[in-house]
Amino acid sequence: MSNESEYIKETAATRVRVLSEALPYIQQFAGRTIVIKYGGAAMKDSSLKDKVIRDIVFLSSVGVRPVVVHGRGPEINVWLDKLGIEPQFKDGLRVTDAATMEVVEMVLVGRVNK
Repeated sequence: MSNESEYIKETAATRVRVLSEALPYIQQFAGRTIVIKYGGAAMKDSSLKDKVIRDIVFLSSVGVRPVVVHGRGPEINVWLDKLGIEPQFKDGLRVTDAATMEVVEMVLVGRVNK
């Protein structure tokens, strides 16, 4: 058997396995809206970007309604540092007080949404 045909069989088997594992979730979330946070660090990796887009297209094609929201955590942190504000996190999530919210709005509205 050639290397190419072995590769094709392995690839097909992998796809079948992945889809079989995903099927219960596809059935559970079909017709539902899900929110996907696509953060600042992930946006910088072009190979990851392609995979994220492919996954979003797949979700849509199986009946899930994805809504993508962006993040700009690294850029927000740079501005917080410039302004002498210490970023606060709890369990990996940003704790946003009033001063931090002003910076978040400045970064997201001023740069990301233009």
